[in-house]
Amino acid sequence: MAITGRTALLAALGALAVGLLLPGWNGILLVEGILLFGILCDLALAAPVRKLHFTRSGETSVRLGETAEVALTVTNPSRRPLRARLRDAWPPSSWYPGTEVDASRHRLAIPPAERRRVTTTLHPTRRGDRHAERVTVRSYGPLGLAARQGSHRVPWTLRVLPPFHSRKHLPSRLARLRELDGRTSVLIRGQGTEFDSLREYIPGDDTRSIDWRATARRATVAVRAWRPERDRHILIVLDTGRTAAGRVGDAPRLDAAMDAALLLAVLAGRAGDRVDLLAYDRRVRASVQGRAARDMLPALVNAMAPLEAELVEPDARGLVATVLQRATQRSLVVFLTGLDAAPMEEGLLPVLPQLTHRHEVLIASVADPRIEEMAEGRGSVDAVYAAAAADQARAERRRVAQRLSRHNITVVDAPPADIAPALADAYLALKAAGRL
Repeated sequence: MAITGRTALLAALGALAVGLLLPGWNGILLVEGILLFGILCDLALAAPVRKLHFTRSGETSVRLGETAEVALTVTNPSRRPLRARLRDAWPPSSWYPGTEVDASRHRLAIPPAERRRVTTTLHPTRRGDRHAERVTVRSYGPLGLAARQGSHRVPWTLRVLPPFHSRKHLPSRLARLRELDGRTSVLIRGQGTEFDSLREYIPGDDTRSIDWRATARRATVAVRAWRPERDRHILIVLDTGRTAAGRVGDAPRLDAAMDAALLLAVLAGRAGDRVDLLAYDRRVRASVQGRAARDMLPALVNAMAPLEAELVEPDARGLVATVLQRATQRSLVVFLTGLDAAPMEEGLLPVLPQLTHRHEVLIASVADPRIEEMAEGRGSVDAVYAAAAADQARAERRRVAQRLSRHNITVVDAPPADIAPALADAYLALKAAGRL
């Protein structure tokens, strides 16, 4: 409010004087005049709102599903004590539904020339950047009959990162990776790409791995143990087009694809491979290149956090051209995209041969578990029709996967809960087969 304490006090005195001087005044007018006088005096004694100073501190990032605390320091520079209620406004997705009122509102009592700190606890329900809105303060007088109110902009940004639920699958995949690397007593049978050591022959070993010269120098048959090559290049490509926006279960396909990409990236980084990320639909939406292993995961989650699927058809030719530009040496190119027949046959399939003759290509797709449920339905006429539609959808996906396999492309098609470990297993299988 623009009214000052002196103006309010003069107005109160004037109102009371007018009430007393009016002809025919009575007790009711006197009571009303005294009440008005008290209200205006209360307003005059309330601390001013516009002069308050605000600063923020606290967390700037949080994983989806966790809580973050952002502190707001309020300084009262006036000569009157501040008795106030404060609302620290954030977007609705910053809290669980129904908890915003309790989490964003605070009571303040700040003596003159002092400061106090209040903490707002946020529990975001969506990925991305959450920006603080206005801070609204209602300053009351000593009687609580009247208040001044004003708003201030105190900027702050909280980045909500992907949750990385698939981290729980990492220990088991790292154990298999150690087997591939020969760092445990269990050695993988078969050919890798780099010679590691000699060991005693075990029934079932490939006879082509026998080292006859070493066998001639010892009393037992010796075989060569191989390990996968290190320092391979992995390029993870996230499709952020129309199909990524479809919801599978409680989240968009894009979120499940991100979770799978994070598990693959961490696993490949532990294997000594270099991992880059590209998010693309009709243009580059996010990119991570040339990061060291220790910096890779923070860089990936920060790049993925603000990504949202765009309701457009991806530009397949532009995507392949961008991939070829970034992957100058032989690499494993992992596409996290859909297996829907029409988008795949009209978009990516015609241009994939440009990649397959230079790179190893893997396509991973998030399947809808609802399709499997529909395929089992037989209880009614509607359920039978739904089951027929589900069977047709599954057949189309299998047909697309078969066409991709004929181009020597590895295909992973799994529901959201299984896509991350399935993709990690496919990566380990390629590494064990010496295809990286």
